[in-house]
Order: sequence, then C-alpha cells, then structure tokens
Amino acid sequence: MRCFIGIDLGSTTTKAVVIDENQNILGRGITNSRSNYDTAAAIAKQEALVNGRFHLFRQALAGSGALNGSLDTFLGQLERDFRLEQYLEQLADLESTCQRNVGTAKFGDSAKAVSGALEEVFRRLSAEAPALFAPGAKRKSDFFRDIAGSQYLSVGETVAKEAAVRYDFLLNVFDRSIIEVENRVYGDSIKPHLLAALGRTFAALPETEGRRDAVAEPIKGILDMPMEETYVVGTGYGRARLPFSKEHVRSEILCHGLGAHVMYPGTATVLDIGGQDTKAIQVDPHGIVESFQMNDRCAAGCGRYLGYIADEMNMGLHELGPLAMQSTKNVRINSTCTVFAGAELRDRLALGEKREDIMAGLHRAIILRAMSILARSGGIRNEFTFTGGVAKNEAAVKALNELVAENYGEMILNINPDSIYTGALGGATFAWRAVVEEGKVAEKREKA
Repeated sequence: MRCFIGIDLGSTTTKAVVIDENQNILGRGITNSRSNYDTAAAIAKQEALVNGRFHLFRQALAGSGALNGSLDTFLGQLERDFRLEQYLEQLADLESTCQRNVGTAKFGDSAKAVSGALEEVFRRLSAEAPALFAPGAKRKSDFFRDIAGSQYLSVGETVAKEAAVRYDFLLNVFDRSIIEVENRVYGDSIKPHLLAALGRTFAALPETEGRRDAVAEPIKGILDMPMEETYVVGTGYGRARLPFSKEHVRSEILCHGLGAHVMYPGTATVLDIGGQDTKAIQVDPHGIVESFQMNDRCAAGCGRYLGYIADEMNMGLHELGPLAMQSTKNVRINSTCTVFAGAELRDRLALGEKREDIMAGLHRAIILRAMSILARSGGIRNEFTFTGGVAKNEAAVKALNELVAENYGEMILNINPDSIYTGALGGATFAWRAVVEEGKVAEKREKA
C-alpha cells in the first residue's frame, strides 16, 4: 500500500499524518518534541503508521463480521494491550540504562545500594504497569517520559526510604538515563508487540475465544502488508532541522492553509494557535495561501504561555479551560507577556479575584491578541477555521466565538477534534500531490 506522510515538527509536540492514494486519512501520530528532532520526527511517523494499522484492522474486522457487536471493545482492548507492551519494553530499557549509569556515577560506597534500590523500583513499576493501561485508567499524558517519570518519582521516594538510600541518587540516575531512552526508536518491535498484545486481548476478553482464528487471521494479514512510505513532506516550527532534503519541506503557513482546506473545503480564514506562535492565514477556494500574519518572536498568547500559567496555578494544562468556564465576572488582564504573567496573576489573587474569573480574563486576553493578528492578515471571512492545540481549550473557543460575533457578526466557526494535526495533514496532501499530480519519486522508499 502506497502511503503519503506529512510531519509537523512543532515547538512542543511533533505530529504526523498518513494518507492513502485516495487521500483518505489512515493514521495520526503525536509525540513530544525533543532536542533530537530526528527522533521526534521518526516516532511521530511511527505512531501514525501504527494508528494506520489499527484503522485497517477496523476495516478488515468490520468486513469479516467476526466481531459483530464487540468490535469497539476488542480494538480498544487491543490498543491498550499494545501500549502496555510498548511501555514494558521502554521500562526494561530504562532500567538497564539506569543500572549502567550507576557504574559511571560518583556514588562511592553507595553504588551497590543504589543498584539494589533501582532493581526494586523497576520491579514495582513493572507490577503497576497493567493498571496504567486498564479500561478507564486516566493518565495526564501518553508520552513515556511523563508516565514513567511520574511513577518513578513516587515509587522511588518510597523505596529510597525503605532501603536507606539517598533519594537524590535515584533522581540523578533517572535524569541521566531518561533522555537516552526517550531518544530511541523501537520500530522493529511494532509487529512483535502487536502479536503479543493480540494474545493479551484474547485472554482479557474470553468471549472472543471461539472466534480467535476468524479475528486473528485478518489482523495478521494486515501486519504482513507493507505500508510503503511513498513520499514524506515535513513542516513546522522545527522544519529546518527535519532529516529531509529541501524538496521535502514546506512552510508551516502553506501546510496549515492547505490542511484547513482539506478538513473544511469552505475555509477562507484560518487561525492557528500553537505552542510557540499564532498564525492568521487567508486562503482561496483551493486552499492556496493569499496572505498571512504571525506573532513576533514572543510566545505570549500561545500554548507555552498557558503552560506557564498552569505551572503558576499548580494545575494541569487541561484544567485551565474548565476552570475558566466557571467564571461569573469579567476580569480584564492587561498583559499576555509570559515574563510578567506570574506577577499579574499573583496581584489579581491578592486583590481577592477568583481563580476562575482570572482564568477567563486570561483566555480572553489571548484571543484579543489573536484577533489583532487576524485583523492585520485581512480580517475574518466566512468560513473561519480554528486549529492548533489551543483549539481544544473550551474557554479559548468561547472567547473566540464572542469576539468574532462582536467584531464581525455571525460566522461559521469550524473546529475539528483533530485540528492539532492540521499542519501534518497539509504536509501529507503536499506529498500526495508531489507524486500523483507532479510525478515525483521519493529519494528513498521504506516499508513499515
């Protein structure tokens, strides 16, 4: 199967989208951006291809009728079991790396005790792993570094006390090791992990036992089917660092404009608020960029600003929007400067303002800044498409709806649940056009 791939290397996350020859989206993948951009691009692409396999699993199993009535349950369990297999492999790798780094650290006579404590830490982490991927389990992140780090800190502190080992020694080893493990790509493990997960899933869902062969056969057939990386196009904040030739790189403005057009063909104006920048883009009926404006080098009013606010409030980033939605009073925030945000936040709290009202004011200030950028790009035309990670924030969407109505009247506002992949989708579409419409051939073809 020929696949066309777009990779959007953002400042905080790297996204990938895979489409087929008919421009159908097969899969999407996301990972945290690292200092090693090659790894971030490779992992995002790998995640998108895995997601594509699951899409094909669904099609094949739905067509076979082998899981009538329980298809969603089965595939949900299979994906959780697959993620567990991945996590356990990385956990074993992290333990091995930590033990190796104990030998190079200056722990003196404590080295043996640290090594023993690490062994116990990872024994407990492995034992707790299945619960992290059980049905209904909630995780603040799906990235290995975040999950493993949170578990390691909690378990490590307990084990350090029990073993009378300095906790900072365990932290030191983890900090030295996690970057090594995070920057490894486990591509050769995908098929073995999926096969192992299949066995776990059958065991977890005994009602499927009688249909084992009918279910396993189409899945194994898809695993044996090559997904050919026919052409890859990269874009995004870190596109200059992507491991592609210039022929395979497009600007993020072009990719976001085209991606928004592909999602919503009637799009005329695009607002993208990402981690590092805000983009206002005007496109024609074919998705071709007519004009655009971006914020300057300052990250004020972007995802990183919200992340800083979340840290100041000792909250998760995902909690800011719901809190702001509880507001009952308008609070005007004068600055969206990340440097001064903490000071203004503390001042407002000291004056007795409620947290939810401050949050609502912050979200409105962010959107007011975006409205200024939109105005400089040519204003807002129907249809208006909002993309980027901030588009998932309900308080930001509410503020945008209100300000658009106040300044431009009623508009169609498009927000796709997968809008964070807009740039990658545009890249994948450019890749498809390069081959199908322009007859280009990739420099190197790979199979996944």
